[in-house]
Amino acid sequence: MRLFLQKTSAYATWIFIASVLMAVALLYVWSHINMTELEFQIARELSSWEQITEEQMKLKIELATLKSPKRIETIARERLQMTYPEREHVIPLK
Repeated sequence: MRLFLQKTSAYATWIFIASVLMAVALLYVWSHINMTELEFQIARELSSWEQITEEQMKLKIELATLKSPKRIETIARERLQMTYPEREHVIPLK
């Protein structure tokens, strides 16, 4: 009976040690998977940020082009048939 208890106690000790090692291994694998997932998320966000920044630069250039006085004058003259006023049409204000 005593030998049986010693064997059972030894098995219980080994099972406990194996369980602790397995828990540590699972924790390590989980943290590694979580870290890899975060790295992929960071890469996606950086890529998205770069695309948005590039689009912002294009929009700034387009805005500057659309606000160009030369462009506005060309549209006023050609599409709207506008002309500069004659000298007698100008009324100075005080």
